Amino acid sequence: MPLPRPLAPRYWGAHLVALVLVATAAGLGFWQLDAWQTRRTAEAEDLTRLDPVALSSVMGPDDPFPGDKVGQPVVVDGIWLPDATFYVSGRENNGRDGYWAVTPLAVGGPADPALLVVRGWTPDPAGAPAAPTGHAELVAWLQPSEGRNVSDDDPSDDVVPQVRVADALQRADRDLYGAYGVVADRVSEDDWPSGDRAVNDGTDGLQPAGLDQLPPAGRFTAVRNLLYAIEWWVFGLFAGFIWWRWVRDEVLRDPHVSSTP
Repeated sequence: MPLPRPLAPRYWGAHLVALVLVATAAGLGFWQLDAWQTRRTAEAEDLTRLDPVALSSVMGPDDPFPGDKVGQPVVVDGIWLPDATFYVSGRENNGRDGYWAVTPLAVGGPADPALLVVRGWTPDPAGAPAAPTGHAELVAWLQPSEGRNVSDDDPSDDVVPQVRVADALQRADRDLYGAYGVVADRVSEDDWPSGDRAVNDGTDGLQPAGLDQLPPAGRFTAVRNLLYAIEWWVFGLFAGFIWWRWVRDEVLRDPHVSSTP
């Protein structure tokens, strides 16, 4: 008895292609779903009370931001770059709108790449203390560069709407780390530095800049990965549907298949 038309050897290649497409789409969908879940877990984990570690053990000046280190306390040692100081608007502190004071810190020596450091909060840049100079050693909570869809109304002044490393490059006139640090006013209870030693002269005259002053996180964390997962699964279903339609049409064209029971 001959094989049904769709199972003939000449169609095996088409069946294999369909299976590969469906399996690939399903696999890529699950990969994107895993990426979505991983990012949600990383952002939900509070690292701020961990023991501080050296910045170099977390990332280098040319490294991308490690997604699982948001809020990690790091020890930073370097030289202030006061001329590159700027202020970030829209930072609320105890119900008051204000600004973050940000000054780059050249990590290592004066000519080395710098890390943007949020020194503290002020209600008005005009009344903020002068930017610090000289050497500093501090603990900061590591944060990724912000990238919200906001524009700077006046690029000529020292006030910006977000801490975006790419925008700060022209101010610092040197390489910058792909992250910024918020000076920690509290860290782990048992290890250096804690209490008053968690701050430094760069914070004098400023109120602490807590992570609760960050802009609200996007409503849909890493939603792009989730949408990509759904998109791949829809593609897989579509490929499966096309394959099923083709098989059905081949069966109906098969003269060995009766049109009645």
